[in-house]
Amino acid sequence: MSRIAYVNGQYVRHTDAAVHIEDRGYQFADGVYEVCEVWNGNIVDVPRHLDRLDRSLTELQIDWPMTRSAVEFVLRQVVRRNKVHDGIVYIQVTRGVAKRDHFFPADDVAPSIVITARRSSPEAANAQAEKGISVFSYPENRWPRVDIKTVALLPNVLAKQAAKEKGGKEAWYVDADGCVTEGGSTNAWIVTKAGALVTRPAENGILRGITRTVILDLIEREGLVFEERPFTLEEAYEAKEAFVTAASTIAMPVIRIDDRIIGNGHPGSVATRLREQFHTATDLQAV
Repeated sequence: MSRIAYVNGQYVRHTDAAVHIEDRGYQFADGVYEVCEVWNGNIVDVPRHLDRLDRSLTELQIDWPMTRSAVEFVLRQVVRRNKVHDGIVYIQVTRGVAKRDHFFPADDVAPSIVITARRSSPEAANAQAEKGISVFSYPENRWPRVDIKTVALLPNVLAKQAAKEKGGKEAWYVDADGCVTEGGSTNAWIVTKAGALVTRPAENGILRGITRTVILDLIEREGLVFEERPFTLEEAYEAKEAFVTAASTIAMPVIRIDDRIIGNGHPGSVATRLREQFHTATDLQAV
């Protein structure tokens, strides 16, 4: 079955999908995106994702390419047409196509929108979670506005590639104070020896992850101890548990950071429990 993409008002074969060479997303990374999980035939947390998309667009002064309800409709259509039962659906909006110029184009230039979906294997992801992953630290080198979910991800690409070349699945950025900010495509968490869950405040130093927000709801519901504060790389080395969160990973246990084994070297009970309970705290929209 051919995959189907939505590009600026048309459903097209994925292999034929294209945008103009002067699309500002291509030339300036002048655009934003969202990734929603598709789980068991449902799109997960659409309202929260579209709220964050709205914030990102507002911060960059980009108009919505269509109404919010129309975006929701197309999301469902793309997932259906690709017969995705478990996987992700991706939304990208750029400022549009215009002559290459650093200044914003004229008001009559319409934003571009692309929506795609692809399948993934829950069994493979769960098998990975049963083993845990390794992460490697990397110096923070991104612009300060990482709270905006832009397509300008080259620093993230380089950090994750560096981790991959060392045998890791993720990179953890470390700032000038020695504190972990976040992962290359995830939020970073630890569980202290005293049992407190810790993650950095979601100000403009990290992205306010949607999965992170759901985990916070679960923490409150389960009555777990939570500390929203920076934590150092050294503190992470000594943690009882560590894990990362994102739409594509849910809660993924971390068993190694750099050359240090975390806890007993196996996925911890807190991260495992949060992963198991995750979808009970999400908004699910049936496709």
